Amino acid sequence: MGHELLGWFDSGGRNSYNRCMKSTVSEKGQVTIPKLLRERLGIQPGQVLEFREERGRLIASKVTPEDPLESVYGILNLSGSTDEIIASLRGDVDSL
Repeated sequence: MGHELLGWFDSGGRNSYNRCMKSTVSEKGQVTIPKLLRERLGIQPGQVLEFREERGRLIASKVTPEDPLESVYGILNLSGSTDEIIASLRGDVDSL
């Protein structure tokens, strides 16, 4: 198998392939991604892929999980510094 990999990737490492791989679409529309491609691209079981059509070609891309904080970052419109906001939330220290 080691010699089969020679010629698979170009010498410049530009992710081009010298050999075509085929997979048959099942009745449910499923395809098997060839093992060499899964390994090369780091596609693991459970990986979500996004599909699009581009000039008559099917393009699949790995979906990067969104950081949950990214979606809410900056939605609050607060005036004042962090210290001032925390002090107002905690209240007067002397009243305790």
